[in-house]
Amino acid sequence: MVRHQPLQYYEPQLCLSCLTGIYGCRWKRYQRSHDDTTPGTAPFLHVGALAAITALSWIVAGQFARAERSSSQVAILCIFFAMVFAFYLAPLTISSPCIMEKKDLGPKPALIGHRGAPMLAPEHTLMSFRKALEQKLYGLQADVTISLDGVPFLMHDTTLRRTTNVEEEFPELARRPASMLNWTILQRLNAGQWFLKTDPFWTASSLSPSDHREAQNQSICSLAELLELAKGNATLLLNLRDPPREHPYRGSFLNVTLEALLRSGFPQHQVMWLPNRQRPFVRKVAPGFQQTSGSKEAAASLRRGHIQRLNLRYTQVSRQELRDYASWNLSVNLYTVNAPWLFSLLWCAGVPSVTSDNSHTLSQVPSPLWIMPPDEYCLMWVTADLVSFSLIIGIFVLQKWRLGGIRSYNPEQIMLSAAVRRTSRDVSIMKEKLIFSEISDGMEVSDELSVCSDNSYDTYANSAPTPKDNRGSGSRTKTLTDQSGR
Repeated sequence: MVRHQPLQYYEPQLCLSCLTGIYGCRWKRYQRSHDDTTPGTAPFLHVGALAAITALSWIVAGQFARAERSSSQVAILCIFFAMVFAFYLAPLTISSPCIMEKKDLGPKPALIGHRGAPMLAPEHTLMSFRKALEQKLYGLQADVTISLDGVPFLMHDTTLRRTTNVEEEFPELARRPASMLNWTILQRLNAGQWFLKTDPFWTASSLSPSDHREAQNQSICSLAELLELAKGNATLLLNLRDPPREHPYRGSFLNVTLEALLRSGFPQHQVMWLPNRQRPFVRKVAPGFQQTSGSKEAAASLRRGHIQRLNLRYTQVSRQELRDYASWNLSVNLYTVNAPWLFSLLWCAGVPSVTSDNSHTLSQVPSPLWIMPPDEYCLMWVTADLVSFSLIIGIFVLQKWRLGGIRSYNPEQIMLSAAVRRTSRDVSIMKEKLIFSEISDGMEVSDELSVCSDNSYDTYANSAPTPKDNRGSGSRTKTLTDQSGR
């Protein structure tokens, strides 16, 4: 058996040469020994963060220019530029799978239709599985349960309320478990009208008239119908939904399902068997099945249990664990992957296969949405840092020039400030300081006058001209003379 080589990844290391602004970058390929949860979009988030902090510098520079104490200015500069340089060096902690050489990109992950093609047709119906097969998918995923009279059929939910018209046809049976009804009753239910009414993926309006009519007339699909449709065309990922305790086939459900599979002639190597119950018996009866585990365990333990595949949620497995499983020749399928960007990220990470509701879109993705060689990412990183730093310095200089003169106040500056339309707050501050300055000057002048008033008042009184034509002027002069005591 050929053992897969562990996946290789690129990690960045930055080398800043000197203060002249010339940067050099080198990258080293190595294995990471710890779990990396950095999102694959981190390089672009970093650029967005630089843009945000550069815009924020306008406000910070304004506060710096208005600060009157040197200690306040130093504190503002230290705090802000500590944040800035932390953002500048953030790429040292970023490790995205899509930062790699294109020649090292692995094969495209195989696609498994989740309950068929549920965006194009009602889930778990023959139409849904046919739509998935038209896309040349690797496999189909289905949930199998069993009717009250022993017929395995496909249904995910415990009841029939969501995906059939049972509430209209048999209201009294609407809340009963689906597996507690006979197959004859199940066949009478419509399993497609709900899809057109509820439009769960907002795709019903895109159906052609013929597809619309077909979807409206779908019924519950049996396991035998699926096996006949997929035989030789796709791998089946089968998950068994156990019936209630009181079900007559509760203990033999697995055996009935196995018998249906073997009787159909479906190729054993195209069955991914997910149930963990009675695995030794299943391996003995159907040795060709791909034994698949739905729980994450150590690779050595899985191999001892003859597990060949894992079926996990995409958030459950790390890149390091993917490498470990690959080194043990364990294939990992991740569910449920619908977004092209997430599919691209998992592609770069080397995931072998994914389960998707959106297989018709992902099948058209020719390559990862973005893949960047390490040298290009290094250039983007350093260029963004330099541009951001230059803009921040320019903003601080501009704000200092605009607002730095507020601390010197004189009448000419107030008039000049009004001419250039300074903010009302700045003008008010300058006016207040000017008024205080004038009051202080007035108080000094009044003190000087009080000192010399005794010496100069006589001269002023004697030399003051007395108008001849004004009435009462003599009396006023006399009054002043009397009050002065002279």
